[in-house]
Amino acid sequence: MRILGSDQPELPSVRVGFLPLTDCASLIMAGAGQFDLKHGIHIIPSLEPSWATLRDKLLSGQLDAAHALYGLVYGVELGIGGLQQPMAVLMTMNRNGQAITLSRDFAQSGVTDGETLAAYLKHTARKPTFAQTFPTGTHALWLYYWLAAHGIDPGKDVNITTVPPPEMVSRMATGHIDAFCAGEPWNAIAVRDQVGFTASTSQDIWPGHPEKALACTAGWADSHPHTARALIASILEASRWIEASRENQRVTAGVLAEQVFLPANPELLSARLLGHYEDGLGRQWSDVHPLTFFDGGKVNFPYLSDGMWFMTQHKRWGLLAEHPDYLRIAGNVQRIGLYREGARAAGVELPTSSLRSSRLMDGSVWNGTNPREYAERFTIQEA
Repeated sequence: MRILGSDQPELPSVRVGFLPLTDCASLIMAGAGQFDLKHGIHIIPSLEPSWATLRDKLLSGQLDAAHALYGLVYGVELGIGGLQQPMAVLMTMNRNGQAITLSRDFAQSGVTDGETLAAYLKHTARKPTFAQTFPTGTHALWLYYWLAAHGIDPGKDVNITTVPPPEMVSRMATGHIDAFCAGEPWNAIAVRDQVGFTASTSQDIWPGHPEKALACTAGWADSHPHTARALIASILEASRWIEASRENQRVTAGVLAEQVFLPANPELLSARLLGHYEDGLGRQWSDVHPLTFFDGGKVNFPYLSDGMWFMTQHKRWGLLAEHPDYLRIAGNVQRIGLYREGARAAGVELPTSSLRSSRLMDGSVWNGTNPREYAERFTIQEA
C-alpha cells in the first residue's frame, strides 16, 4: 500500500531494538509478514544484548524505537539512576508470559513455591541471590511483588542482582544466582536443562498485566508522528495475525527460532507461546492467562492506569523519594492519540476508557484512581 500526501511516514526505514525473548514476536512478524510495507515503512529489527544497551541506543538515537520493558521507560522518564529523558509509550506489545525460576537446589530443600520459600528463609543464614533483568523494569517489579506477597522483603531477606535475560540459565547453572525473573524462553530452557523450576508465572502475580511497550523518546514521537502511526499499525496487524490461529503461533515460533537465534527449538518456543507449561517438578498445565499479543486489541491500548502502576512500584521500592504527579506523567508518556491513529489504520477497535481495573495475587485492586494511596498501602516497602 503506497501512502501519499501529508500522512506519508517521515522515515522509510525504522530501526527497532529488541532482546531475544519470545514476546518480541509481534515486532519480528511485522517485518516477516510484510505488514510494515503495507503501512509504508520498513522495520529493521536490531538484536541487543541487554536492556541497558537498548536504553542507551534509544536515548542516543541509534535506535528509533524499541520493544522495551514498561518499567524501563518510566525509569528513564523519571530520571531513576541518573539518565532522564522524556519518553513515549506508543502501545503495549503484550501481556503475561514471564516467570520466576528457582534453582533445583531449592527443590532439594523442600522449596517449591513462595510459601515454602518464605519458611525456608526463616531457618537459613545464607541470603540467596535473586536476579532480575533491569532495576526499574517489569521483571524486578514482578519479582519484588511476588516475594513481598509471601512476606519476604526483597531489600533485606535476599540479595538482588541484575543479569541480562540470555545469561540467566548459565548463571544459575554455575551457582552464581539462585533464582531469576525473566521472559521466555529462558524459564523454559532452565526447566529443559534441569537447572531450575518454574515457581510462579507473572500472570499468577497479575493476570493480564502489561509487559513490553513499544517505546521511543518523546522527541522522536513528536518529530515522526506518521512513522509512529505506521509502526503501531504494522505491529497491531502482526499481533492480530499471530493470534488468528494456533498454526500462526507455531509458524511464529519457527520464525523466532530462525531469526532471533534463540537457543531453543520451535517446539520449546511454541509450548509456552501456546500457554502449555511444565514446571520442572512434574506439574503440567494449560494456562488460562498465557502470553497474549492482541486479544481483539484489548492488549495494545496504552492505558494510563498501566503506566501509573509502574510508578507506584518505583515509589514503593524506594526508587523515587517522592510521589510523582502520576496522572500528568502517564498522560505525557502514554501516547493515546498516536495509538488511536495507528489502531484506526489497522482497523482495530478502541476501548471506551483510558483506565482499567485488575486484581493482583494479594487481593489488591488496581484501577488507577488513587495511585498515591495505592503505593502507600503495602506493608513491605522501602522507606
